[in-house]
Amino acid sequence: SSRLLLRTTQNTPIGALSIISREHILLAAGFTSIEALVDGLSSTDQSLEIKKVNNIPIISDLIDDYFDGDLQAIDGIKVDQPGEKFSQAAWKSMRKIAPGKTLSYADLAKRSGSPDAVRAAGSACARNLIALVVPCHRVVKTGGALGNYAYGLKYKEWLLRHEGALQ
Repeated sequence: SSRLLLRTTQNTPIGALSIISREHILLAAGFTSIEALVDGLSSTDQSLEIKKVNNIPIISDLIDDYFDGDLQAIDGIKVDQPGEKFSQAAWKSMRKIAPGKTLSYADLAKRSGSPDAVRAAGSACARNLIALVVPCHRVVKTGGALGNYAYGLKYKEWLLRHEGALQ
C-alpha cells in the first residue's frame, strides 16, 4: 500500500545508487546513503515506514536499462519531490533535455519561466533529490564548463560521457 516506501541500493557501473520509491513513483535517487536521501523527503513521506527490498519493480529495471545503453529508459519513470514552484518547473525542464544534450543554467532558467533566475536554476540542480532520472547532470555552465554536481564531478562526467554529450 502507499503507506509504505520501498528502498534499495542498486549497483551501477559508477557505484551504488540509493533509491526510495512510493509504489512506482520515484522519490529519491542518489550516489549517497539512503539516510541522506530520507532527509530530503517530504515530512509526509518521512513519517512512513520504509521497507528494504532487493529491487523496486519497474524502476530498478529501467535504471539498469539506462546503464546498459538504453538512455531513454529512465524517461518512463514517474517522479515526485517536494519543492517550490520554480524548482518544480526547473525539474520538469530538466526531464525534457534529451540524453546526449546539455543545457546551460541560464537556458534552464529561461525554460523554467524566469530568465533572470540563473542562481535559482543552480540551486534547483543542487537540491534535486532524484539524481539521474531528473537529469541535473545535463545542466552545465554557459561555455560548456561542467559546473557542479552534488555527488562529485566524476559522476557528472561519467554520465555525460555515457550519454554521448562528452567525447
